[in-house]
Amino acid sequence: MADKTMENLNDLSARETVKEVSDKKVRVAIIGCGWIAGAHIAAYKNQKDVEIVAGCDLIPGKAKAFFEQYGVEGVKTDYASHKEMIDDKSLKLDAVSICTYNRQHAAPAIYALENGINVMLEKPFTVTLDEAIEVMRAEKKSGKVLSIGFQPRMDANMQQIKKIVESGELGQIYYIQTGGGRRRGIPTPYGTSFIASETGGIGAMGDIGCYSLDMVLNAIGYPKPLTVSGYKSAFFGTDPKYCGYPDDKKAEYAKAFGVEDFAAGFVRLEGGIVLDFRIAWAMNLDTPGDTIIMGTKGSLRIPSTDCWNGTVGGPMKIYHEVAGLQTETIVPIIDSKVSLFDMKIRTFLDACKNGTPAPVPSSQIIYNQAIIDGIVRSAELGHEIEIEIPEI
Repeated sequence: MADKTMENLNDLSARETVKEVSDKKVRVAIIGCGWIAGAHIAAYKNQKDVEIVAGCDLIPGKAKAFFEQYGVEGVKTDYASHKEMIDDKSLKLDAVSICTYNRQHAAPAIYALENGINVMLEKPFTVTLDEAIEVMRAEKKSGKVLSIGFQPRMDANMQQIKKIVESGELGQIYYIQTGGGRRRGIPTPYGTSFIASETGGIGAMGDIGCYSLDMVLNAIGYPKPLTVSGYKSAFFGTDPKYCGYPDDKKAEYAKAFGVEDFAAGFVRLEGGIVLDFRIAWAMNLDTPGDTIIMGTKGSLRIPSTDCWNGTVGGPMKIYHEVAGLQTETIVPIIDSKVSLFDMKIRTFLDACKNGTPAPVPSSQIIYNQAIIDGIVRSAELGHEIEIEIPEI
């Protein structure tokens, strides 16, 4: 069944009515001090009720340099691991942001939750479904907040997609096409952490595919995935002639590439809905197509973007009938100057302080992860598989 736990929090106006129960500052630490951590620290610095007290990274000296770069003083960084930092009870941590590479998402999330610390976990949730389940078990036992880093759903346009579906304007949803990608966009400006199997684990699906899945699954209430037939490939990433690599790194990056640069899946969802998904880091095409949500009374077209980053590519269009005539209704883009990353952090902090549900709950994103995991397993087996998610 669709997840109903977040109906109110999916309404931005509802979020605005949440009141903080105290003025106490939330004591925060950052695990993993790479480039995405920069967005986290910038957002935390914009919150008046946050005190950044610690940080750690597997590379010696990286955490110290990171906080100096962002002008945050008095931060403890002399830790060899996330365990050593979390074990330092003098920090009195309330929350951590986990900004590690994909393969290292699960371990620090579990350890933080086991030690009674709230967790903001960057997307993707994990690399495998089994890892995600273990994180959720730790979350359930701890009673703490675990929110997954899907800031695009905070966008007013994403909210509008959900409102259109929930209004009944489209009727019964039966088919969805979604995905997107980049013509040449394998992310290597930061080295090989995204593309190596031992660090990234999954490629285009974990980087941008999870966003497009969340866009449509959140709109239709996150129904349970039942089966998936998946495909994945790495024709571009493993090619030493790939034009997206720096000339002096082509051979090195091609050899290191161990994830997918393209993936597709045909997914059957609870409620008789079919999801046709595809995502690319590199392809000989400008886009694999717009997102389309088809219903018995109308269909919604959501324009793709040149470089899929969790946004809507232009005015949306509803195809329906009015007084027996086929017509189209334009849904204009909603302009907003609110930082989605700030909103992601703010809603997480409010949940921590008020004891309210996580803004992006694991109970939903487990289905997102199950689809990605299912595509990987199906592609490797060469046939459709059933998706099984145990009770947690």
